[in-house]
Amino acid sequence: MINRWSDADAEKFATDNAGTWGRALALRAYSARLLGADRRLVLHGGGNTSVKDEHRNILGEAVEAVFVKASGADIAEIGPEGHVGLDLNYLREFAAIEAMSDEAMINEFRTHMFSSNAPTPSVETLLHVFLPFKYIDHTHADAILTLANQADSEKLIKEALGADVLTVGYHTPGFKLAKAVLAAFNKRRHCKAIVLLHHGIVTWGDTARDSYGLMIELVTAAEQFIIKHTAIQPKRHVSTAPDEARQRYIKIAPILRGLLAEASGSEDRPFNRVIIKPLIDADTLNYTDCGIGRETALTPPVTSDYLIRTKAYPLWIDGLNYENMDVLRAQLSSAIGDYKSRYEEYLTTHAEKMGGETSRFDSIPRVLYIEGIGVVCSGRDIESATIAADITRQSIEIKSAIAAMGHQYEGISEEDIFAMEYRTYQHAKLGMSDEPPLARETAIITGAAGAIGSAIARELLLNGCHVAVTDLPGQRLDSLYEELHSQFGLRVMAVPMDVTDPVSVSGACGKVVERWGGLDIVIVNAGIAMVASLSEMSIEAFRKLERVNIDGTLIIIAEAARHFALQRTGGDIVLISTKNVFSPSANFGAYSVTKAAAHQVARIASLELAGIGVRVNMVAPDGVFSDGARRSGLWEEIGPDRMRARGLDEKGLEDYYKGRNLLKARVTASHVARAVLFFAARQTPTTGATIPVDGGLPDAVPR
Repeated sequence: MINRWSDADAEKFATDNAGTWGRALALRAYSARLLGADRRLVLHGGGNTSVKDEHRNILGEAVEAVFVKASGADIAEIGPEGHVGLDLNYLREFAAIEAMSDEAMINEFRTHMFSSNAPTPSVETLLHVFLPFKYIDHTHADAILTLANQADSEKLIKEALGADVLTVGYHTPGFKLAKAVLAAFNKRRHCKAIVLLHHGIVTWGDTARDSYGLMIELVTAAEQFIIKHTAIQPKRHVSTAPDEARQRYIKIAPILRGLLAEASGSEDRPFNRVIIKPLIDADTLNYTDCGIGRETALTPPVTSDYLIRTKAYPLWIDGLNYENMDVLRAQLSSAIGDYKSRYEEYLTTHAEKMGGETSRFDSIPRVLYIEGIGVVCSGRDIESATIAADITRQSIEIKSAIAAMGHQYEGISEEDIFAMEYRTYQHAKLGMSDEPPLARETAIITGAAGAIGSAIARELLLNGCHVAVTDLPGQRLDSLYEELHSQFGLRVMAVPMDVTDPVSVSGACGKVVERWGGLDIVIVNAGIAMVASLSEMSIEAFRKLERVNIDGTLIIIAEAARHFALQRTGGDIVLISTKNVFSPSANFGAYSVTKAAAHQVARIASLELAGIGVRVNMVAPDGVFSDGARRSGLWEEIGPDRMRARGLDEKGLEDYYKGRNLLKARVTASHVARAVLFFAARQTPTTGATIPVDGGLPDAVPR
């Protein structure tokens, strides 16, 4: 481990934040971030930290307080405000209570916080309250979990960390664990740290630096002990090269993702899809392709804190026929079906222990170990799938390290597993009630770097969708990605693509599949224009428009159709058409003709693809000049001619287009994007339809 503490950085952080939050809490946040900076100590929302200090109430009275990390907060990015202040003296009285439900505990926390707007504090709050130290750190360090999940854990921990480190057996995190820790601590009050078996480690100190430094010292000692006692060097059993596994994954991912989608009961949106993320590298393949992998992967998780992300057990799949997709589909379907049945049995066995306010998870696996591919993790969005993947990687590393020590992995009981998987306090971390409408969907947009494409991307992302923006390579695409990624993170990707090249289109779709597992929504937006009369039109220039506007539309729709047929969960295609299909313009024939042909391709696709649940619709806008500072590429091409023809400047031309429609409305890229969203969100059972977005142009009414 690396001790990342810097006196200069700590002082700067404290100076910047002490005025609002106080020095003690500022330093608490600083050292918490240091813990979060190393994935070997904590993963997504795991671990918790606290500091005891004074709080001044509205009367100016000093109240003893404890500030504890908010439940589910990511300590890698936490600030002072991420630690919830509570009445310390009141909570200390709970040490005299023999039992307390989660509901009662949460109520007491929330009614004794200093701010009614603060999030609920960590489930481990009482552990921090009962231990009498100013600064307390609690992590799920990999090295500690390696020692704490073996039959002789207590003996190993004593050898590795010393006799003055206390061990406490597994107890459900929360009130029960806090009481057990207090009882053990009262018997050995001079211990310097506590290891919680199957859970993690707790350190403390009079200063943030001391508590953090002790954490690094003890975890380093554990790492060194494991290295020293590694008796078996792992053998390389890899029969599948990572590149081969990756190509296999791209080939089967749509099938797998389709099989993981559960029926929703909705006619308009019949499936609850998932996002899937692979772990494909030499170490993971070594684990899945060797005999020991199956033995250890199907054992209980290394810590119960992550059960809401991964479920109790993974699914192991081997013997797949990668040469015959029909056989492979049947094999995957059978394996997933068996898993669902076993999960239902697991729920039935423990149903009486499920809290009344806790909703059950679906029955599909979150983690799939697949021989010849690696690991595939699923979630309702890419963030959830990534968390499951990171936790799975940690599990592989820990279980492999235990095997390399020549020891047997020993996890918690199934009863304890269920108690944490179906716990109201844990479920609250998932925020399952506020899922955006397109959270489980993926989309690809052609011609995304222009005004309309960028607005569509933003609208879909704002509604939870995962969006691949595609266009010809260059600064316009790069700048759009940077702009969107800064706001939407992992839910956006940029893929250079030439819609006139079937190989480029297939490759781009493959990259989307590799990233998120499949495609659900295809926005056909790429298009080019030119100004020329029929008599003066160059046939070569016309052919260029044909290649982009007609061939490009056909190529992407055909690729999408093949993908949707594999996935078997339906899909949506939206073509950005134009008012010129219904009301063409003089000297604009090449655009009007080729866009009309593209429109007809989409209408035919609506007939051909309805049988597999795919809806194909069109949006027909009038002229759109820009999306904020992002100019329309089409209008950059034809705008100057239109202005010359009418003797107008740019504003005058915009006013002209506004004035010619019935509503006297300026048509914007956002208007077009909202029309796309109407179709993508399946507001009505509609296919083969066109929505005009033109303010009302009588000559352009679809008929």
